[in-house]
Amino acid sequence: MFIDKREFHVKEVRYTIRSADVADAAQLSALRVKIDGETENMDREKGEAFIDAPGFEQLIKADAEASRNLFLVAAVDDRLVGYSRCQGSELKRLAHKVEFGVCVLQEFWGCGIGQNLLKESIAWADSTGIRKIALSVLETNEKAIALYQKLGFAIEGVLKKDKILSDGNYYDTIVMGRFHE
Repeated sequence: MFIDKREFHVKEVRYTIRSADVADAAQLSALRVKIDGETENMDREKGEAFIDAPGFEQLIKADAEASRNLFLVAAVDDRLVGYSRCQGSELKRLAHKVEFGVCVLQEFWGCGIGQNLLKESIAWADSTGIRKIALSVLETNEKAIALYQKLGFAIEGVLKKDKILSDGNYYDTIVMGRFHE
């Protein structure tokens, strides 16, 4: 699916949120690797589960054709600085929900990019009849958890000792969801 392009101006940063295009594939491949290396909030370490430009092209094309998928990018000028993705299922018992994931370059944290990617995804989901958005977040990512709660997400469960980080310790994953009546 696609959304209309939206412009934002937060903390002296002007950026656009729009649907991903196949022309974004090479930038997305490099961006994903960079973000994965900046924080342990992501599931992957830098370079793991690498997706090359042709892989992103296929993903973008498939998401554009799928009624329950939405792939968004955030761009400052022509530079991609973040992205989000909602992925749904065609299975009847799961067709009411999508899984949401988001990532933003660390230098742009605090500019509302993640929040606006999520708000655009919520608006899309609500307008297309999707009832539930689900996500997972590392327990230490307190700012993200607070944002999700502010936008109507509730904690649905905790996956105990779900991730091991570079300090050798195990951390919980918080499972959250937002249900639209």
